Amino acid sequence: MHEGSPNDAKLFYQILKELKKRRVIREGDVVIADKGYYSYKNYLKGITRFRIVPLIFPRKNFSLGRLLGLFSYPLDVFNSNSLRKDVFIKLARKFREMILRWERCRSIRSRMEDLFKLAKNAFSLDRLHRYTRKSVKKFVGLNVLLLGMVVSMGIRKKEELHRLVYM
Repeated sequence: MHEGSPNDAKLFYQILKELKKRRVIREGDVVIADKGYYSYKNYLKGITRFRIVPLIFPRKNFSLGRLLGLFSYPLDVFNSNSLRKDVFIKLARKFREMILRWERCRSIRSRMEDLFKLAKNAFSLDRLHRYTRKSVKKFVGLNVLLLGMVVSMGIRKKEELHRLVYM
C-alpha cells in the first residue's frame, strides 16, 4: 500500500513491475487504480510493457481525445519489445471500451474504500507502530486475513460494511 500523494503516478510502473514479478497480474487482466496514479504515459506503459488494461480513474482535466490518440498504433513500441500487433489491438480495444464507461466503476472504488476503512478502523491498521519488516508483515498479514474472512462471510453490502467500520 502506498500513501496517497500527488506523486503516485511515478510509483505506477514500480507497482506493476512488482505485481508482474509475483505473478499477481497476467496478460489481459484489468488493473483498477485511483486517480493519484493518473498519467497519460501510465496507460500506455500498462498496455505495452505489462500487457494489461490499466483503468486509472481520470482527473477532471483529462482529454479523452488525447488519451485515445496515444493508442493509434505507436510503431516504436513494436521495435522495443516483443508485443505483437494483434495483442496490442485487443488490449487497446478493451481499454477503449472500459475508459468510455469508467464512471460505472465508481461503485467498485467505493467498496474498496469501505474495505480499507474497515481495515484501518476495525482492525487497527491506522496504528501501525512497528519498526521491523518482520513485525509489520505479521501484523498486516493478520489484518488482511481477517478482512478476507469478513468478505468471505458474505458481508458485501455497503450498509453492513459501514456497520462494521463504525461499531
